[in-house]
Amino acid sequence: MKASGLIVEYNPFHYGHLYHYQMSKEASNADVTIAVMSGNFLQRGEPAIMDKWHRAQLALLSGIDIVVELPYVFAVQNSDLFAKGAVLTLDALQVDSICFGSEQGSISPFIDAYYKQKQQHHKYNHTLQAYLQQGYSYPEASKMAYASIGLTTGKIDLSKPNNILGFSYVKSILEHDLSITPLTIQRKQANYHDEEIEHTIASATSIRKAIFNTNSLEDKVQHSLPDTAVEQLKRYKNTTGVWHEWESYFPLLQYIVTVQSPSELRSIHGMEEGLEHRLQQTVLEATSFTEWMHMLKTKRYTWTRLQRVITHLFTNTKKDDVELLSDLDTIPYVRLLGMTKAGRDYIHHIKKDTDTPLLTKLHKMDHPFLTIEEKAMDSYYTILTPPIKKQVRKREFHPPLLPDLEL
Repeated sequence: MKASGLIVEYNPFHYGHLYHYQMSKEASNADVTIAVMSGNFLQRGEPAIMDKWHRAQLALLSGIDIVVELPYVFAVQNSDLFAKGAVLTLDALQVDSICFGSEQGSISPFIDAYYKQKQQHHKYNHTLQAYLQQGYSYPEASKMAYASIGLTTGKIDLSKPNNILGFSYVKSILEHDLSITPLTIQRKQANYHDEEIEHTIASATSIRKAIFNTNSLEDKVQHSLPDTAVEQLKRYKNTTGVWHEWESYFPLLQYIVTVQSPSELRSIHGMEEGLEHRLQQTVLEATSFTEWMHMLKTKRYTWTRLQRVITHLFTNTKKDDVELLSDLDTIPYVRLLGMTKAGRDYIHHIKKDTDTPLLTKLHKMDHPFLTIEEKAMDSYYTILTPPIKKQVRKREFHPPLLPDLEL
């Protein structure tokens, strides 16, 4: 059986994601599609609008055959570590290809860019460090470093967000010498950071903004989502009473920052250069999460970087917890969230040939990453009432989902 891999967040699943899935099946000619999906906290450092189980079920209902979880320690990271965790997970599942969306739309420029950066890595690294020392954020410094070796003009523009992430996927495949074919399709209509819904295919950012601004699924939101996504969002809100966003967690964040000592804050993954003092000096002045972020944001500390630090603070993820990530060459386990019948057949087909444990429940294995996973799960559900929290938390200890399973 031939498998194609997708790297996703589905926050929430929209028509652009459906297009990506359909085009990836066509491009890969695969028998099954496997999505490695971030859990309850996402790459840009924010809680998912609804939990991973509802997002995984939506993926299965939309045609995905297998959904597995990208471990938290990879999911809330910069593009290179995020890509590494996702690619190694899909490699453990023996996919033949990985298909990603990009502004570029063709794969050869990504491969050419990898070898060009490799040839000019001294110039790239020198330029990158020079801009970092001038106080630029890592994303801005890396864009200028890419520009210095000609990778923001010509065949590929590595200042574009999906090109950057796709380049990280290609780098991870080539650096680990994996037998995976990278594929890409061109994104349609909406840009990644668009904040307003302009088309049927809208950015997830614009969809979430519209939902949170009105606390409802207004017509323009519903027109940008498949019916199954609308129903799943409604079901989650009816069950839990919330859609998750940082504003709901802000009182808890204020408490955490004020009760911890500076040394405790410094131990948090991503906390650097006196940021702990800045957090404590501003957190009680702000009246909302958004206002707090505007107080914290600087040229060096981007909104995304700050959100990642705050996510690690909220989940109590320490520097020691993730210090070995860059040295990992294999994934320690794969957590299965859901499968169709074709997905179950594929897992049965590869199970005898893989050394990677395939986990069906949270406590099936003892591993530091799973300890962090449980903390992240409990942190995510803190804003729910105790009876609802108890109800949704049980899902973590049940077998993987089936497409028609009632949550």
